[in-house]
Amino acid sequence: MCINYARNRETAEKLAREIKAIAVQADVASEADVVRLFKAVDENLGRVTALVNNAGIVDLRSRVEDMSAERIQRMLAVNVTGSFLCAREAVKRMSKRHGGKGGAIVNVSSVAARLGGPGDYVDYAASKGAIDTFTVGLAREVGPEGIRVNAVRPGVIRTEIHAASGDPGRVDRIAASTPLLRAGEAEEIARSIVWLLSDEASYITGALLDIAGGR
Repeated sequence: MCINYARNRETAEKLAREIKAIAVQADVASEADVVRLFKAVDENLGRVTALVNNAGIVDLRSRVEDMSAERIQRMLAVNVTGSFLCAREAVKRMSKRHGGKGGAIVNVSSVAARLGGPGDYVDYAASKGAIDTFTVGLAREVGPEGIRVNAVRPGVIRTEIHAASGDPGRVDRIAASTPLLRAGEAEEIARSIVWLLSDEASYITGALLDIAGGR
């Protein structure tokens, strides 16, 4: 197993030790970094059979009229281009067309893709809408080659991303409006991803799984 990280080496390597994985630094928005990442996996772990496209960023709350081009470009570069590049490299290794044995890809989208993020993160929501379309299209493209592609769409989850957006109270505020009256936990998303990667989900591809407490 390989953990990719952008900046926090200490945390990534600590987790890698705990789960007996390797940690490799790479900015998924950089094609050269992604190629280097997959080369490291080839050399240390062998042929890729599973990919989770989890890298994603959000910015400070903003209306569209106040967003800079630089912000929008960076959002799309990480959240969309990064997923394309990682999937491209994974397909090259998984596809039976290329001598692979097949595999599974799970993209991490968001319920923001269907809610739109008005007044907060329309750019983030749009990037996740692109991931939804990417998931369906890639699933149909590589299904005959032995690769399943699905996405999870988390709702409000207790992670550090909310503090990074300048709104640390957002989790509790939104959680109160969900039918389950609580926020989700990262472990709940992780379990769903593991299931989609497993043989228990062997006849599922092109699916968008909402994990949002009914929101």
